Amino acid sequence: MHLQQGAPNVMTTEDTLPRVLLVEDSPSTALAYQGYLAQEYRVRVAHSGAEALAALEAHSFSLLLVDVRLPDMSGLEILDRVRDQDPSTPIIMMTAHGSVDVAVEAMQRGASDFLTKPFDRARLRVTLTKALKERRLTEIVAEYEKSFEREHFHRMVGASLPMQSVYRIIESAAPSRATVFITGESGTGKELCAEAIHAQSPRADQAFVALNCAAIPRDLLESEIFGHIKGAFTGALTAREGAASRADGGTLFLDEIGELPLDLQSKLLRFIQSGSFQPVGASREQRVDVRFVCATNRDPLEEVRQGRFREDLYYRLHVIPIQMPALRERGQDVLRIARALLAACCEEEGRAFADFRPEVEALLLRHAWPGNVRELANVIRNVVVLNEGTWVEAAMLPATFDALRAGSEPDRPADEEPVPDPAPASGGASIMQGDAGEATIEPLWREEKRLIERAIALCGGNVPRAAARLEISASTIYRKKQQWEQSAV
Repeated sequence: MHLQQGAPNVMTTEDTLPRVLLVEDSPSTALAYQGYLAQEYRVRVAHSGAEALAALEAHSFSLLLVDVRLPDMSGLEILDRVRDQDPSTPIIMMTAHGSVDVAVEAMQRGASDFLTKPFDRARLRVTLTKALKERRLTEIVAEYEKSFEREHFHRMVGASLPMQSVYRIIESAAPSRATVFITGESGTGKELCAEAIHAQSPRADQAFVALNCAAIPRDLLESEIFGHIKGAFTGALTAREGAASRADGGTLFLDEIGELPLDLQSKLLRFIQSGSFQPVGASREQRVDVRFVCATNRDPLEEVRQGRFREDLYYRLHVIPIQMPALRERGQDVLRIARALLAACCEEEGRAFADFRPEVEALLLRHAWPGNVRELANVIRNVVVLNEGTWVEAAMLPATFDALRAGSEPDRPADEEPVPDPAPASGGASIMQGDAGEATIEPLWREEKRLIERAIALCGGNVPRAAARLEISASTIYRKKQQWEQSAV
């Protein structure tokens, strides 16, 4: 069964008109309706249910106009068949024996609208236009949700607001040639971000070459990036193609770029500016077409201030910045990533874990994750390798969770202030003294508002981080803030 997408617009050729399948057993009535729609639609007529089903198998249609009573079956059966194949296709039922019961049943089974015969040209055209516009709006909403509420983007997992922002920047930047500078703590997924940029770009079918500048000895970095000829230095027994050559036509990702020595930074700057480089020991330059993406876990501007990173190179590279959020700032993404890792590890190790116990989920959400996703992957691998079962239990988590299991305050980075429990303060206690000295009770929402606002302030205005520390989702905070603003009006 083929069902065509789209709604009517200003049409210029017959091929671009929406296709309508009219299922009507009366030839004269079908001819009249076909005439009503001829200018705006391509109409195919079926005089029985069998003809209609055969047409649906052979052709695609934007909309169906179906009589309830047919010689060989009920139009409601056709409605059910189409609904099973494509629930979004508009279906308008029509009958000369209109009744409330039939109309209600048709709508309950998924009909878009209901027409009672006889009806005129205007009524028919308005009904069809309305049905197709509603379908188009549904498609737009679905696309919006797909773009702005995604749980996956290429190999990245996450539906939190910080990650939605990352996805949107990638989609905007990927089609261009602009250099992207990714920052973030170690283990936040900077290389996955770079891969996504490449996969979204017009270079997706070309090479993606990743080079970790921190993992290569400094005296070999130039050769790794630009390559060398035979005999260029002691041990160079053969010529070697560098990452720049291998990435020709594609993307070159330089991870931990802050580890490059200053003399090599100047050569990289010239390469970025000119698109050409000279392999070690060679006398001729080589020209390539490369899109640059780089990353560092350091503050690049601070590196410039300290003289460890060239300012001119920084501005050449820092065209489109992307900040990868720390895992502790991503709320429920911790559990989404943990489940993805659990499934992958179980497949690799031959284990049968299905999910986490609720108490394990609570521990995973409370942990500060200083090592970010890399630390989470380590924990999940540890659990899967050393244990068996259907559910991950709290006792299976490694020793780093002992304090949390005992009910202590979760670990946090040294530079992060704790969010304190609410304490009585001037004008802000849950229990206050009334005019006669009696204790009065503050509404719960006011104390909750006070605690959330204090947490946001302690986290420097970072709502996702405050949400993670309060062990709630960022969307909950945004919803409550909206409620407070509305109640204040």
